[in-house]
Amino acid sequence: MHVTEIRVAGFGGQGVILSAMVIGKAASIFTDGYATLTQSFGPEARGSACSAQVIVSDRPVHYPYVTKPDILVVMSQEAYTRFVPDLKKGGLLLVEEDLVHLENVPDGIRVYGVPATRLAEELGKRMVLNIVMVGFFAAVAGLLEPDALRKSVADSVPPAFKDLNLRAFDKGYEYGIEHREACHSNGNEELVGTPDEVE
Repeated sequence: MHVTEIRVAGFGGQGVILSAMVIGKAASIFTDGYATLTQSFGPEARGSACSAQVIVSDRPVHYPYVTKPDILVVMSQEAYTRFVPDLKKGGLLLVEEDLVHLENVPDGIRVYGVPATRLAEELGKRMVLNIVMVGFFAAVAGLLEPDALRKSVADSVPPAFKDLNLRAFDKGYEYGIEHREACHSNGNEELVGTPDEVE
């Protein structure tokens, strides 16, 4: 696992913080690792800018703040514009492709898109788009075991919504497995491929 910096960003109401909590919990509780979580909101909660920073590691994390994320997950255009310049070269960018228009992508970035909102709507609840994104993250990032992330989802949502959220996770994961070969690389052909093929 090593030390991996992750930023999840979007707007209030998309479940950004929960997404990050699921990832951190998967690393620290359902995997033999460590994680830290920090978060920030805009002046208003719903509809304003929102981001959460997770650091996962196989050893204790001494500095909890993300400085140059290895992985950026964005669910809004504002989040993309604000945070993509900070993404580490060779980093991984996961976007909600219906809500984020790719522009000025830094060189050497691997980009994967998922229509998370549409997939969530197919399940009858737009609100689970964040868990669809977590499932997609599980498939594409290859950082944590999918089963650990799935257990973390089940442990992080109200019992009444557990089945719905697990189906959302599975939908995002299946989409990621089917589409992860279609990686868009900007400015570095060596980065084209699945995450497992890229050092």
